[in-house]
Amino acid sequence: MPEQNALDNVSIVLVNTKTPANIGAAARCMMNTGLSRLILVRPPEDGNNEAAKLAAGAGKVLREAQQFETLGEAVADHQLVIGTSRQIARSRRNVRAPREAAERIAPLLARNRIALVFGREVNGLEKEDLVLCSELIAIPTSDAFPSLNLSHAVMVVAYELFLAAHAGQSPDERSLARSEDLGQLFEHLQSVLRSIEFINENNAEHMMSSLRQIFGRARLEPRDVSILRGILAAITRTGSQKKHQTTAS
Repeated sequence: MPEQNALDNVSIVLVNTKTPANIGAAARCMMNTGLSRLILVRPPEDGNNEAAKLAAGAGKVLREAQQFETLGEAVADHQLVIGTSRQIARSRRNVRAPREAAERIAPLLARNRIALVFGREVNGLEKEDLVLCSELIAIPTSDAFPSLNLSHAVMVVAYELFLAAHAGQSPDERSLARSEDLGQLFEHLQSVLRSIEFINENNAEHMMSSLRQIFGRARLEPRDVSILRGILAAITRTGSQKKHQTTAS
């Protein structure tokens, strides 16, 4: 079996959860599956201590949970951010069922922090949060009643990851680029693409979403990010030089 600290590199991130009770129930599911790192983004007020009541022994997970105002801040130091969503746009390609996703995540755990992101109970993750997720997990459910309780969704994904982490797969020795560094890369890329008029206000959102998916499938490493940003900087310099030459002549 792998050392416990491998699963300690997994963060369950709950975004804008509707009820404290669901946070407590999710914490209990985490304890059941060997997970301990809980991150809350804009959690609800819990004046009646409902989360602790539903946690049923997982109080340590709740006490040590980190809180953030934005998902970007919450996952900045994670190397892989995977969202969960019931309604997947047809344009999304990096979408997997929990078992397949877990099998692809488990080998990375020794050297990378992984964030599994769950949205609000009713509507799931908002568009601005999905943008930060390089991959997505969709849980197959009955068409007659597809909606899952938040804690049930956490349990399904956490269970599959627990099994995959203890399956004895060979570790993947890559260290992936941090989410914060990827965000800076995409900002840089968008700026350059605007400057060369490859994208404009009408197509920027769609194009950048597609590019994020392309690079998300590649699972970039820090060196990859450095090379890509170097290329973007060179494009900017060349454009500035040509513009200066044209103006001077």
